[in-house]
Amino acid sequence: MSAALSPVTPLGPALALAGKISARAEVLVIGLTAGPDGPEPSVGEALDDATVEAVLAHLTAVGATGRPEEVTRVPAPEGAGVTSILAVGLGKADDVDAEQVRRSAGAAARALTGTGTAATTLSSLDLGAAAEGFYLGAYAFTSYKSKSVPGADGQPVARVEFLVESPRTKAVKDVLARALAIGEAVATAREFVNTPPSHLFPAEFAARAKTLGTEAGLKVQVLDEKALDKAGYGGIMGVGKGSSRLPRLVRMTYTGAARKSAPSVALVGKGVTFDTGGISIKPAAGMEAMTSDMGGAAAVIATVVLAAKLGLKVNVTATVPMAENMPSSTAQRPGDVLTQYGGTTVEVINTDAEGRLILADAIVRACEDKPDYLIDTATLTGAQMVALGNRTPGVMGTDEFRDRVARISQEIGENAWAMPMPAELRADLNSKVADLANVTNHRWGGMCAAAIFLREFVADDVQWAHIDVAGPAYNSGGPFGYTGKGGTGVPVRTMIAVLEDIADNG
Repeated sequence: MSAALSPVTPLGPALALAGKISARAEVLVIGLTAGPDGPEPSVGEALDDATVEAVLAHLTAVGATGRPEEVTRVPAPEGAGVTSILAVGLGKADDVDAEQVRRSAGAAARALTGTGTAATTLSSLDLGAAAEGFYLGAYAFTSYKSKSVPGADGQPVARVEFLVESPRTKAVKDVLARALAIGEAVATAREFVNTPPSHLFPAEFAARAKTLGTEAGLKVQVLDEKALDKAGYGGIMGVGKGSSRLPRLVRMTYTGAARKSAPSVALVGKGVTFDTGGISIKPAAGMEAMTSDMGGAAAVIATVVLAAKLGLKVNVTATVPMAENMPSSTAQRPGDVLTQYGGTTVEVINTDAEGRLILADAIVRACEDKPDYLIDTATLTGAQMVALGNRTPGVMGTDEFRDRVARISQEIGENAWAMPMPAELRADLNSKVADLANVTNHRWGGMCAAAIFLREFVADDVQWAHIDVAGPAYNSGGPFGYTGKGGTGVPVRTMIAVLEDIADNG
């Protein structure tokens, strides 16, 4: 069993502010835009004109173009104060926004493996985005590597200095501190997702969540299998009873606003620490990726801790069901009927549609607190990837709040897309023996049908959004931007941005 994660555990490089390149810097990272007459460097005040001209000559000589995330490293001219220059493409100047800076910073960080200290001028474009990109681009999960493989997994860059005009001002320090907090939260979610199921099972997951929450000043409650069974959490118990490692429910409460009129938000995240599919077992190929089936829970835990760290003026309670879905003599069977928390009965047609069963229990419990808003997120359906691919979360829910969440997600670069819940799919969830079936009798509109199932458990007066991150929560392909292989931390940045928006606007 590994040690519990702590908010002080460094999961990325040290980040610092500087007015000029320090003596300890080895590499200077600059931006490079693609202009009509060739690449154009973005160096702020870090280099004089003659040095910039020499750097540009070196870059063009080796074919640098400035296309997005292109990384080119050349020796530094004499007098630059560093040994090499790393130029990262930003694309066309008119297209450079915060997300492009974030992605390019991430690409640069991934190219700095083995570097002690780097300085960068990307901070002159957007300090917050550059800091987030460097922190997340440098993230690597190495907890279970007993030895280093030369050239394959060298140490990420240890320290990044962001060159800014006024490094000692409070406003600039606050921007960096916020970016670091966000980077730590996303990296924490990644760390949870990347931890193998042998080491992250429901009881351990709950213990780590409690440690994080307690250190952040949150009120934390953990229900074990006896408490869950006594209280009637039939969905969580039904999914988790096939495993020797029994389920948990974690409640984490942050009170950021004392006034009665302050908005309150419930967060719910799917925490299936490993999903075999149960009796409806999954194909063996690729099943190892099901270590990521608690990505929604990881994001929710990281987000409520981040809300406390940022001191948001909003009240947030996270309700996180945790279970391991295994086939055994005690596992639930296709055809079983379970009683969800709150009394709704569900016929289990497919035990691999387990996420919605544990979410339903958690949603009902969350609604008992009478929140103004509820966001649930889950690696819920393969249909999300069929509809939207591996990088675009689907958002369903009450129309106004669904659209608000999707808009904010697009603004901050996680790019969630609003999706409908077609009325005709509801009848396909009818059961002959229970109130509901957990799946439809066909494969069409699976992402939307899962959301329709969850809607049955959301209180009528709650503004609700469901974020399906089946593909976006885990990157099984090659690294890109600030995203490496494995857990991505999506949708932490979406949820914290929505919480900030609610705190500011209600």
